[in-house]
Amino acid sequence: MTASNTPRTSYDTAQERSDAIWEQIATDPSGLRMLTGDRPTGALHIGHYFGSLRNRVRLQEVGVETWLIVADYQVITDREVLGDIRGSVRELLTDYLAAGIDPERATIFTHSAVPALNQLMLPFLSLVTQPELERNPTVKAELQAAGKTAMGGLMLTYPVHQAADILFCHGNLVPVGKDQLPHIEQTRVIARRFNERYAGGEEFFPLPDALLSEAPTILGLDGAAKMSKSLGNTVMLRMTPDETLAKIKKAKTDSERRITFDPEGRPEVANLLTIAGLCTDRDPAQIAEEIGDAGSGTLKMLTAEALNEHLAPLRARRVEIEQNPDHLFAVLRAGNERANEAAEATLARVRETMGMVY
Repeated sequence: MTASNTPRTSYDTAQERSDAIWEQIATDPSGLRMLTGDRPTGALHIGHYFGSLRNRVRLQEVGVETWLIVADYQVITDREVLGDIRGSVRELLTDYLAAGIDPERATIFTHSAVPALNQLMLPFLSLVTQPELERNPTVKAELQAAGKTAMGGLMLTYPVHQAADILFCHGNLVPVGKDQLPHIEQTRVIARRFNERYAGGEEFFPLPDALLSEAPTILGLDGAAKMSKSLGNTVMLRMTPDETLAKIKKAKTDSERRITFDPEGRPEVANLLTIAGLCTDRDPAQIAEEIGDAGSGTLKMLTAEALNEHLAPLRARRVEIEQNPDHLFAVLRAGNERANEAAEATLARVRETMGMVY
């Protein structure tokens, strides 16, 4: 089958829209409002950093309006015990600010502190069916990752909650990986149906677009598909240089002495080369060629040195920020206030549009 008659996929369409948005960002980012965030399960690692956090800072710096959600309610979608949720939120905030998120230009807020956002789930749930929610592949993957067989109500409605996260502030841009595209499509469906059913076809809510990451995927140091704190296969942003070196030294490679960049055939070796390349802004293949027959020991040392040098400014800022936890929560309170203002205004307009103002 030739390229001209190859069936198009939803991913192809999302990639085209994403490419067009990147072009828009380069010329005029005005009108773009980004909503993204993380579940507060503790401090972040380099997979988070290279996969999304560094890019968020870049988008903030070029003028994209930035909203970051600390999704504390989503911690309980697949966990029966919260643990130290306040401590996890503090760690997450510390990493955000250390990486360069500027609370003067970004709104950082939590699920639990914005009631009007969560209330949007009620009308949004009326716009989706149970089979639609059950078919969502990302929800199935999250359930499997959590080691559960029975799906709880919050997990089932996870995509609807994400739609409320995005739409309450009229977000129109969501940086995601390919695996998160079903959530963005579900949000677009909800926005479209709300507009058709309640707004007479007018665009009350925007149809948000996915901004697909240009960063390569970072594997776990054990070769797993991604880094995970629970698997212990990560380099945390807060680690010391010695701790980082010890982690990288234990990273899985292979028995071949000559170092080559072959992501398909030698994924673990390619992963270390990718990390080194991201840190030094160099081509991983060129780094591999320079190492040559020096072996995996040289590769690991080079990668650790590059990573430690790249993260040194972030880690220095992190130490400073940790000295003033009161400032962190003041930043969060200010963000929560801004988020509440936006959510309450949106909810008031939703109620008016639905004819529910008495």
